[in-house]
Amino acid sequence: MLPIERREQMLTWLEKEGTLSITEISNRLHVSEMTVYRDIKPLIEEKKIIKTSGGICLAQVTNVSSTACTYCFKESNNRHPVQIITHDLRVEQLCCPHCGLLRYRDIEKDVSQIICRDFLQNTTISSKMAYFLMDADFNLHCCQPQVLAFDSLKHAEQFQKGFGGIVLRFNEAIEEIHKRMNGQMGCGCKR
Repeated sequence: MLPIERREQMLTWLEKEGTLSITEISNRLHVSEMTVYRDIKPLIEEKKIIKTSGGICLAQVTNVSSTACTYCFKESNNRHPVQIITHDLRVEQLCCPHCGLLRYRDIEKDVSQIICRDFLQNTTISSKMAYFLMDADFNLHCCQPQVLAFDSLKHAEQFQKGFGGIVLRFNEAIEEIHKRMNGQMGCGCKR
């Protein structure tokens, strides 16, 4: 099957099923996951589909509320949301730093600004300047691996002393989340 035929087949499946995982597409088409990623790239660039946590969905999602996370589509009703502002002034709402970091990685070249909330002080901060704590033994019932953002290294390390985990800078946190999302450690982010 040619790449264009695979892309058409994916769009047909998405119209019927709503979302598909990369693994499922790979199994159905009998191609590697790497081939699937190459096949979906033009569809993402053409804004026909959106990359989600571990899969894809059609870009014309009509049943998602305006308060839903752009990445995992969960309702964003928690105290640590992230916002991405693109160069064309589009604002994307994300439920947590986990989804914010993954979405940033997907659309980095289009991002003008990414902001989040300091977990302790609830103040708005630049995500690029933040410290991120992963794997803390503190369950917020959000996407996994859980990521908390802090304005200062001191506060992140103090929280780490009480609840464990690892402190990472912006680019380190993106790479760690990406590594886990690519199957090396697994993830609990669900739609």
